[in-house]
Parts: sequence; structure tokens; C-alpha cells
Amino acid sequence: LVVLENSMRSHLLPLGLAVLFINPVIAQTLNPSLSVRPAVAAPASGASLTLDEALSRAIDTNPALRAAAREVSAVDATILQARTRPNPELQGQVEDLRNATRITTVQINQPIELGGKRGARIAAAEKNRSAASLALDVQRAEIRADVVTAFADVLAAQEGVRLAQATADLAQRASNVAARRVLAGRVSPVEETRARVAEANVRLEAAVAVNELAASRKRLAGLWGAASPDFAQVQGNLESLPPLPALTDLNQQLETSPALLRARLEIERRNALTRVERSLRTPDVTVSLGARRNNELGLNQAIVGASLPLPLFNRNQGNVLEAERRTDKARDELAVATVQASNSLAQAHARLDVARQSVTTLREQILPGAQSAYDAATRGFELGKFNFLEVLDAQRTLFQARAQYQRALAEAYRAAAEIERVLGGAVGSQSPVDTRISTSPKP
Repeated sequence: LVVLENSMRSHLLPLGLAVLFINPVIAQTLNPSLSVRPAVAAPASGASLTLDEALSRAIDTNPALRAAAREVSAVDATILQARTRPNPELQGQVEDLRNATRITTVQINQPIELGGKRGARIAAAEKNRSAASLALDVQRAEIRADVVTAFADVLAAQEGVRLAQATADLAQRASNVAARRVLAGRVSPVEETRARVAEANVRLEAAVAVNELAASRKRLAGLWGAASPDFAQVQGNLESLPPLPALTDLNQQLETSPALLRARLEIERRNALTRVERSLRTPDVTVSLGARRNNELGLNQAIVGASLPLPLFNRNQGNVLEAERRTDKARDELAVATVQASNSLAQAHARLDVARQSVTTLREQILPGAQSAYDAATRGFELGKFNFLEVLDAQRTLFQARAQYQRALAEAYRAAAEIERVLGGAVGSQSPVDTRISTSPKP
């Protein structure tokens, strides 16, 4: 869209000069309908891509999502490890190597965890697993929003290429008309030079638009891990605007957004880790069971014992204090996340509201008026009633309105995608904002 806008601004004067040197019959040929309607560039090869297909491919093969899913699988293994109990220890001892007086002892030592260590460890691992799962949900919402934004950018870039190519064709026709008028001696050769320079500038801008389209297609393909675009074009209709839900309804859904759920879960996870550290203050008892052979007396003796560390100095007090402070930090981070999410949601909602209002105003009032003014100025110029500056001014107004209209359409989808990003609409059973770009036939 930026390239399209800059291209329009830089070509107002060349296009006006082109109109100046075209006779009424050719002027009618060069005056295409400028009513705004979505269009896409013709595909060179391959098939068209819809938004639903792009979302499906990104969700299935995005590298970042795969990495997040791997993390969930890895954390699952920590739950398995947390459930394991301490291994027993086999201990052997020989006193006096002489066979006649040798005493041989063999025993098994089994540590027994006290203070709820195993349960606390399992609970903490399960909280870690829930956190990893929520991180996957957040990543999925991020990818969905990125796909919607990138898809809309490709649609806008395709329209930019189409307009740039049409402008280049007009500039070429204007150059040819100027050349014929120079041969007929009706204008100065300087006018032909100006027309050729204008045509060269237009074609340069068209090449920039093509490069921008290629870059936007590559960004979209990269969301599902493709090194290069494997589609010819995207198919959609930017004019099918996303709806605008009430801000109060969105704020109610904010409580269940993945970002806030993850912040609350972080508090629970930190509490679980604190319980783990507190359980470590209770020492474990080690129970021993074995047998002793006294060769000198010819006796076999059973051995039963127990050992218990005395928590006189190390009561894990430092780790407990650290865990408690990190829990307090998590509570503060929840408050920060709540404010940030609320602000982001309000800003995105306002952006969507403004974009929808802009689209409506441009579509119903500004564009028809600008088109009518341009048509009237062109007809008046052909009849000799208006001068070139009036045609140029009407042309500039129309092109600026078209560029503003395209920007408003793209901005509406960016704002809707941001709302989905904040609320995590793709995570739940129903998306809070319909960000589907219509693929219905163009009117």
C-alpha cells in the first residue's frame, strides 16, 4: 500500500501531461473506470491460495509451532520423572580379610521421602506442563494473526501491481500520442521527452510494486516454513470487512485470553515450586535392611537400621525465600499483563472502528465524489472548458482517495488480527472476531 501511494503521488504530473496531449477519442480510451473494486494479479503458475488454506498450512507446519509442541512433549517427560521414587542402595562391607575372623555385611538402604516431596514435585511438573501448553496456544494465536495480516498485505500488493501496470500502460500510450503530435508539428519535441521520462518513472514504480508483491508473498509463505512461495496468487476480497464487536463483550473475553491465563498459571506454578522448596526442609529417612556373617563365631545376624539427617544449619531457608519472592513477582507480572492486554485490546478496537468508519465514508461519499469530479474535469478538458491544472487536481484527489481506501481496508484487517492476537480467538472453540477475508466472487 505504501508503494502504491508513493507511486500515485509521483505519477500525478506525468499522467496529467499524458491527458493534455491526447485527443478526445483517445482520451476516452485512456479514461478507465476508477471505481474501487478488489482485484488480484493473474497467476504465472500454480494455484490460488485462500485464507483458510493459508491458516491451515501455517498451523500444521509452522516451525515455531512445532518447536512449542516439542516443548510440551518434553515437559511431559518431566512429569514421568517427577513420579519416580528414590532408588535403593546396595551396600557391602568386609571386616578383616582373614577367612577365619572375617565379618561380611550386606545390606540394602532405601531412602523414604518425607514432607510430601514427591507430591509437591509432581504438582510442580504438571504446572510446568500446563504452562507449556498455554505457551503453545499463545504461539498459535500469534501465528494466526500473522497469517491474516500477511494475507491482507499480499492482497493489497496484488492490487498495487495491477494499478501500477495499468498506469504504465497509460503512460506508454501517452508517450506514443506525444510522439505522433511531435511528428505532426503540433507540439514541441520537449513534450515527447517529458512523456518518455514520465513513462520511465512509471515503469520503475511498477517494478518496485512487483518486488513488494514478491516480498509479501515470501513473508506469507515463510509462515508455514516454505523457502519460496508455492502459490501463484491469493484469492480474497478485502472489502468484506471484519465485524466490530462491542468493547464490553471483548473485555469479558479478555479474562480467558491465553496471555492472562498464562500469567495466572505462572503464579500457580511458582506456588507449586515454593511447596517443593518447603518440602525439602523435612529431611528424608533412610531405612536399612541386611545380614552379617561372622566367620569367627559362625553366626549369621540380621541388620535393621535407620538414619535421619539433623536439619541444624541447612533448612533450605534461602531457596524457600527465593521461591516466595518469585511468586510475588509473578503476581505483579499478572497485574502488568492485565493492564497491557486491556490497553492493547482497546487500541485495536479503536483502530478497527476508525478503519471501518473510514472505509464507509470513502466508499459512500469520497470515492463517488472524486470519481464524478474526475470524469467531469476530463470531459470539460476534452471540450476545452477546463485547463490542465484542474484535471490534474481532480486526478490527484481521486488517486489519493483510492490509496486511502486501500490503506483503510488493510488497516481494518490488521486491527482485527490484533484483537485475535490479544484474545487468542483461534484457541477457543469460537473466534471472537471474524477475520476471514471473503473469497466470494467480486461484484
